[in-house]
Amino acid sequence: MKTGLILLATSGLLLGACSEPPAPVVDAVDPATRGAELLGPFKSEFILMLRPPPKSTLVPSTTLFRSLAPGIASSLSVDGVRMGRSSHKLRNPANVPPEWLEPLIAAYASGTGEMQPQTVALGDGRSGYAEPIRVQPLCLTCHGTELDPGIAAQIAENYPADEATGFSEGDFRGVFWVEF
Repeated sequence: MKTGLILLATSGLLLGACSEPPAPVVDAVDPATRGAELLGPFKSEFILMLRPPPKSTLVPSTTLFRSLAPGIASSLSVDGVRMGRSSHKLRNPANVPPEWLEPLIAAYASGTGEMQPQTVALGDGRSGYAEPIRVQPLCLTCHGTELDPGIAAQIAENYPADEATGFSEGDFRGVFWVEF
């Protein structure tokens, strides 16, 4: 009896040793969750930059925005991640959307697309993720229908081909996007 139990236990150990090792644990975060996580710091930095400058600042707000905004996306676009913002009505021509983003922007702008974040499979294991931006009251200072003449002059000087005015609160303004 004792020998039978030893043989049974040994057989079980041998069979266990011959089986395949367990599959490695893979990060199972879905692309939408990963995209939102990656965009978090970008959106936070962007929003901080939108706060009104202190009264002592001599640099006009649109000039400050123009010099700082591109650096935020660049500093966070590392290790195969690329991010930015874009729109159907560009202020800065450097913000032209990547090709995969164009249909999403068109759907958001036309009202045919659901105003929710969207994920797109880009191939080669990469994904694109976009979150729509709606016009908030603060945005109207530089993107509204009636601009302060000084701000309008700054925009004309810094962005001669500007298309990004004439918005109302709640309008679709553009997207934050990330590829990863």
